[in-house]
Amino acid sequence: MKKIQIIALLALSVLIYACGGEGASTDGGSTSEAAMSGTIKIDGSSTVYPITEAIAEEFRTVAPKVKVTIGVSGTGGGFKKFSRGETSISDASRSIKDKEAAACKENGINYIELSVAYDGLAVVVNPENDWVTSLTTEELKKIWQPDAQGKIINWNQVRDGFPDAKLTLLGPGTASGTFDYFTEAIVGKSGSSRGDYMPSEDDHVLVQGVAGDKNALGFFGLAYFEENKDKLKLVGVDNGKGSITPSMQTVKDGTYSPLARPIFIYVSSKAVNDPAVVEFVNFYLDNATDLVPDVGYIPLPATEYEAQKAKFKAFLAANGGK
Repeated sequence: MKKIQIIALLALSVLIYACGGEGASTDGGSTSEAAMSGTIKIDGSSTVYPITEAIAEEFRTVAPKVKVTIGVSGTGGGFKKFSRGETSISDASRSIKDKEAAACKENGINYIELSVAYDGLAVVVNPENDWVTSLTTEELKKIWQPDAQGKIINWNQVRDGFPDAKLTLLGPGTASGTFDYFTEAIVGKSGSSRGDYMPSEDDHVLVQGVAGDKNALGFFGLAYFEENKDKLKLVGVDNGKGSITPSMQTVKDGTYSPLARPIFIYVSSKAVNDPAVVEFVNFYLDNATDLVPDVGYIPLPATEYEAQKAKFKAFLAANGGK
């Protein structure tokens, strides 16, 4: 009788395993990932959004019960929500500012900054523009500095030989990390810009604006140019060493200067008590090398992603993360 019982138990164990019982995964992820549930709220940079969305899409295949929501309110808008504890992760195309860090501290939120990719800023014009192939950093400053407001309004004021045509300017809004980075790199002070341009936190709106106006000039993340290259014309940038156009290679090797930069995600200390958030961040860093190029960005070296993972692990240990 005992022998028959043992055989029956073994057969039942095989049946449970084959049907996806304990220790098995039927959806491509580990048991722990597949069993996870909950919601991860993310907001912030429109520049970082395509990367985070690509990561989230893959994460859903291994953790289908976890809902990942991603908003796009700009780096500054994202940090406001993050500092109030409304989001677990904040996408950022620049480092956090002192006043934003103070708001986090006031609300008892510690955080970690993790680099996830490199990005270049693209300066673009309409494809029908046949007079611009490159601009110097001084010419860009001449166009965008605060003193240019109401004064530099035609193309021929930018450079002799350019046509006497209206200069239409488009760019990210003031809550954007791209706006902060561009103004710091070109004008010399973060947030220092003329105000008489058409702003939008949505890069797709900027693409449409430049694509619809022969006299337009705009700037935004390189990935949005790559996505819409049939509608736009890329402008080279000359920092005194010759004109360089942004590409994966020139951003990665630093020759596209000063408009190449790292981009980040910020993770809240309160959020790391949620195993799903921890799993998502580790999944992000594990898969960025493969997914970042797919959406037009430049991945960090593999050793740097390992360094970011070690940094996150230390943050978990210090903040009671699961």
